[in-house]
Amino acid sequence: MKKIALIGSTGSIGKQTLDVVKNHPDKFEIISLAGGNNVGEFLSQVAYFKPKVATLATQIEKDKICQFNTDFFFGENAFTNAIVEEADIVVVALVGFKGIIAVLDAIEKGKNIALANKESLVVGGSLVMQKAKEKGVKIAPIDSEHSAVWQALNFDFDAPFKKIILTASGGAFRDKTLEEMASLKAKDALIHPNWQMGNKITIDCTTLINKAFEVVEAKWLYNTTFDKIDVIIHRQSIIHSMVELNDNSVLAQMSYPDMRLAIQLALSYPERLTPTVNSLDFASLGSLTFEKIDNKRFPCFDLILQSAKSGGLYPAVANGANEQAVNLFLQDKIGYNDIYKGIYGALQAFDGSHHVHLEDLQEADKFARNYVNFLFGV
Repeated sequence: MKKIALIGSTGSIGKQTLDVVKNHPDKFEIISLAGGNNVGEFLSQVAYFKPKVATLATQIEKDKICQFNTDFFFGENAFTNAIVEEADIVVVALVGFKGIIAVLDAIEKGKNIALANKESLVVGGSLVMQKAKEKGVKIAPIDSEHSAVWQALNFDFDAPFKKIILTASGGAFRDKTLEEMASLKAKDALIHPNWQMGNKITIDCTTLINKAFEVVEAKWLYNTTFDKIDVIIHRQSIIHSMVELNDNSVLAQMSYPDMRLAIQLALSYPERLTPTVNSLDFASLGSLTFEKIDNKRFPCFDLILQSAKSGGLYPAVANGANEQAVNLFLQDKIGYNDIYKGIYGALQAFDGSHHVHLEDLQEADKFARNYVNFLFGV
């Protein structure tokens, strides 16, 4: 029985993780839960899974929790209390910069990690991977793309390869003209053609920032260079990513788009459990298509990669600016194209410091968010 600490239980990945646990009660136990602000959802999870520890960003009244035989903690960073000694693996499903706090805390406590939080490797990949190596902590990817690469490399992060090929659906705006994209609202962007995800990551899919983040993740997970990572638009999301080997053969991992497959494998590795998705019906798939990225349609993609190649704190600035701009876009306070303007402006205004400690990353993140707020007068 593998004991799981789930950080970010009320988000999309968190809820799908709980689905996996429900499907395999003989394999997994939820030992602790950390939620955000969705009190009703969270208390339902606590009632069902009966964790030893539960944490919530939002304070709630004692009379709502007195019925549970669970230790509760509250506050913005209370989730660190859910990374408990009894846990065998910590699922980090938080969205955004704060995920790196959970990742570093889990590493410091010597806990293996199932990672769904892209930002932790984007903003602090060198720091995270160095600490994980020092502590002997293993990081299993939950992203479907990185799970696909992991599988193609036979679960060996050090296996040789010629190229990693990440696939991207293109997001909700992939068939919109540049003129149409400029006037579209958040409600238009939140209708993803293939995946059911949280709001922030769905917006990041429309800009391809999500895919740029995955390129950076691949660099750190597989200890490689940017020139050995390609991205291709694959609208059907059947091939989740590919690896080209040194003899030019290509291995691909394929399935219907369902995040529970990647989540389950990250938790059960090296064992493959009974399926969470249907078998592929190849005869009904039709054509599988592939397209190059149009940089004019997706200018944020190159912008994020440029920040990553600059290194230091630039990725943290780019990420912080994006998080704040997306937050404003979701509130209809800025336009879609303003996301690019916010990230570009923050990167240009930053002084270029290259210290990469957690405190430095937090300062860079704060700088970027303040810059975006100032730029758009909010």
